[in-house]
Amino acid sequence: MRNNEERFGVNKQIQDAAPMPQEQSGLNLNFVIPTEFVELPSKGKFYSQNHPLYGQSSIEIKQMTAKEEDILTSKSLLKKGVALDKLIASLVVDKSIDPDSLTVEDRNAIVVSARISGYGSEYVTNVICPSCENKDKFTFDLSEKVAKLEEQMEEAEVDENGHFEMVLPATKWKVVCRALNGKDEKTMLRVKELKKNSSNDSMLLDQLKLIIVSIQSVTDLSVLETALSSMPASDSRYLRRRYSEVVKSYDMTQRYSCNKCDYQADMEVPLSADFFWFK
Repeated sequence: MRNNEERFGVNKQIQDAAPMPQEQSGLNLNFVIPTEFVELPSKGKFYSQNHPLYGQSSIEIKQMTAKEEDILTSKSLLKKGVALDKLIASLVVDKSIDPDSLTVEDRNAIVVSARISGYGSEYVTNVICPSCENKDKFTFDLSEKVAKLEEQMEEAEVDENGHFEMVLPATKWKVVCRALNGKDEKTMLRVKELKKNSSNDSMLLDQLKLIIVSIQSVTDLSVLETALSSMPASDSRYLRRRYSEVVKSYDMTQRYSCNKCDYQADMEVPLSADFFWFK
């Protein structure tokens, strides 16, 4: 049985990148940046046939260097909220791959694997207890995440465009869906920013509009929006549950227990630029 780091693709297969000669005191020094293969939660299923990752179960990334650390500490990139985007773009070896076209789950896999290979599988961060407001350090064990994912993987029929179907139980509508990607994440963040001062700050319909390709073969956005607004709650819940069963990601939650009170809850690892630094 593979160990957990192998499951992440960490050091699973090291390849030599192109050497980078540097002259120092008249000597030619060749530095080789190792690469690793990261297993993709999507298994390449949710990409169209013309995408470089179509049908691919892994992606090659280079291990982090001082260049990537510069990206993660860039004040301008952090302020714009694009540090992780730039990091992924820098790490992926195949530059024909648009980082925004990667599914959210595959992007997270790259970030987690880079974190493990660069700084280890333990992520220590400060946590404030929601009950007693006690501030304490909490350690997330990243090495367990892929094992849980593989246990929960469910096969689904996906077409050549990376789309999959489901039939809703109440309306009996046939719905075609797709996996959210990096571009969709940015769209959701923009919508969230626009809604932050609104009385209706729910993102549910906005997310469903991005996930759904067609309903009963209808693709017109205005018609789809009307259909979603009138969809029975039971169908909406089924759609979201079925989506999460098919489009699997790492379970980034871990049980938190306050050391001062009796509060316990599942806490999710925050995948931000801070994810790479020790508290």
